[in-house]
Amino acid sequence: MINHTHDPALRSWVPSAQHIGTDFPIQNLPHGVFRRRNQGESFRGGVAIGDEILDMQSTVAAGVFSSAVLPAARAAARDLLNDLMAMGPAAWHGLRGELSRLLRTGAPEADRLRDCLVPQDQAEYAVAARIGDYTDFFTSWQHMVNAGRVFNPDAPPLPNFRWLPIAYHGRASTVEISGAPVYRPAGQQRAPGAEAPEFGPTRRLDYELELAVWIGAGNPRGHAIQVDSAEQHVFGLGLLNDWSARDIQAWEAMPLGPFLAKNFLTSVSPWIVTMEALAPFRCALPRTAEDPPTLPYLHSPSLQGLDIQLEAALLTLRGGSTEMPLSRSSFRHCYWSLAQMVAHHTEGGCSLQSGDLFGSGTQSGPGDREQGCLLELSRGGQQPIRLTNGEERRFLEDGDTVLLRAWAERDNAKRIGFGECRGTVISYSTTAS
Repeated sequence: MINHTHDPALRSWVPSAQHIGTDFPIQNLPHGVFRRRNQGESFRGGVAIGDEILDMQSTVAAGVFSSAVLPAARAAARDLLNDLMAMGPAAWHGLRGELSRLLRTGAPEADRLRDCLVPQDQAEYAVAARIGDYTDFFTSWQHMVNAGRVFNPDAPPLPNFRWLPIAYHGRASTVEISGAPVYRPAGQQRAPGAEAPEFGPTRRLDYELELAVWIGAGNPRGHAIQVDSAEQHVFGLGLLNDWSARDIQAWEAMPLGPFLAKNFLTSVSPWIVTMEALAPFRCALPRTAEDPPTLPYLHSPSLQGLDIQLEAALLTLRGGSTEMPLSRSSFRHCYWSLAQMVAHHTEGGCSLQSGDLFGSGTQSGPGDREQGCLLELSRGGQQPIRLTNGEERRFLEDGDTVLLRAWAERDNAKRIGFGECRGTVISYSTTAS
């Protein structure tokens, strides 16, 4: 719900929190895990504010938190945020309210907390939670249609897409923080018309523009989470790039879905934006009169989507530091809500755990250059896209760096952002044993 922490007029005593275009004004306050670079420190929890990180260990030691909020603050200071995630919405809400009070202009604790700030450009980050399981969803109608036209052009749209949130289980052990190298994977591929497959590095390496959904409190096995309360089990959102090898995927995905094509790396951004911070950016789900009725276990009149802008850009070796846009879309096009993803995931008896990770699936929109991956943008490599420096891309080349960004903005609300998620492609020859 909207409350005083969302007030667009609210200002912080941290100067950079007022900078135009900052991702991290006082209305955001996302959580992450960090340490100072090259200082031999242990990782610990922090909260982003402007260009700084509020070191939660130091802040707890400063004795500024009330007794009611102190357990959540201590959990937010640990090197993994699973305990904070498990505490649930009441604890998250209380901590957010106290952080907002401590960081706003005029807070009497400001002088005591200035030494608790660490510049973000002096920090390195870790994955914020111990991930028990990772599930990647398939929730964008446009992505489903566009990808289907590439992989199976004669087939109609998937008949189950409008009835349930499609997903598959991914590999949690290779979920890594933004900046981790993207080693070009190898696997089996079969060229069109060839009798036998060959083994080698992928020639069709791709990015996928997704949101990371971090699960908070879980559920016992056999006890499904009801859709009306499902979003209370979501701690927050970040960015996610589920790197994909499209030629390997096309051969191995029959009949069970991708395997080596996607398990080599999934990148996540450092900061987790809480669901409470995103409250001003609710929107209707994209439904039309042509859509079938939602089955009762997935239906609730309170279901909403989120209007979050999503962007992918590319840095190339030839282009240097010049960022070139690839695609831009919005999460408002996502066909299924977060609550429906959570409810459906548990309906068969599955138990979720704090720190579990969902990928939203590639997010694509209906317009030009709104496609969330190169598979769609280049029509499976048939139509290369031209970059602003004159280069062309069908798929990613060695040395390419993909940057994902996201933000939410609307009238009468403060713009908040997600930071970035990046990865640079390393050639297969430098890593093959």
